[in-house]
Amino acid sequence: MLGGAARLGFWAAVTTAVLAAISFGVAIATPPRSGPDCTFDTCVTAPYTDVGAYFPRDYLWMFPATLVPFAFLVLAACIHSFADYGRKPLTLMAVALAAISATLVSADYFIQLTVIQPSVLRGEVDGLSLWSQYNPHGVFIALEAIGYLVMAAALLFLAPAFAGQGLERAVRWLFILAPAAALAALIGLYAAYGQDVEYRFEIAVISIDWTALIVGGVLLSIFFRRRTRSGASRDSIGDR
Repeated sequence: MLGGAARLGFWAAVTTAVLAAISFGVAIATPPRSGPDCTFDTCVTAPYTDVGAYFPRDYLWMFPATLVPFAFLVLAACIHSFADYGRKPLTLMAVALAAISATLVSADYFIQLTVIQPSVLRGEVDGLSLWSQYNPHGVFIALEAIGYLVMAAALLFLAPAFAGQGLERAVRWLFILAPAAALAALIGLYAAYGQDVEYRFEIAVISIDWTALIVGGVLLSIFFRRRTRSGASRDSIGDR
C-alpha cells in the first residue's frame, strides 16, 4: 500500500514543483498594472474596471496557479501516509491546512476567471471594483494572501515528519524556514506600511511558498523515488 503512496508521492512532488515553477515564471512576466509596483506609463486606477484590453494576458498565470494548491494537497497526503505514528497528528493538521489553502486559492482564481473577466468584457462592472485583481487592497488580494499564509502553515506542520538526516533534514529546514519567512514578511511589511501594505505581502508570501514548493518538490521527488527503488516504502519517515 505504501509502495503505491511512494509512487504517487513522487509524481505529486514533480507536479507540484513544475506547476509552481510555471506559475512563478508566468507571474514574473506579468508585472502589476496597478498599485505601488506598477511600472507602466498608464496604470490601472480606481474603480479598477477599465481593464478589458488586458484579457487574457494578465490572467494566464492563474491557470497553472489554480492547480498548485491541489498538487500540494496530494503531496501533503502522501507525506502524511509515511509519517511516523507519533507525528501523524501534526501531518494530519498539515493536510487539513493544505485543503483549506486549496479551497481559498482556487475559489479566488476561479472567481476572477469565470466572474470578473466575463463581467468586465460585457460592461457589467457594478460592484466589481472590490473583487478585481487590479485593486491592490481588494478581496482578491486578501483571499490570496490568507490562502498562501495557510499553505505556509501547512509546510510548518509537515516539517516534523522529516526527523532523519541528509535529504530529510534539508526538507525539514526548508519547511521551517519558509513559514518563518512568511511570518516575518507579514510582521515587517505591516509594521513598515500599515494600512498601505496593499499587495506587498501577497507578493512576498506567494514568492516564499512557490520557492519552497519548487525546491521541496525536487527534494521530495528524490526522497519518494529512493523509497520506491530501495523497497523501503514500508518504513516511516525518519526511521532511517
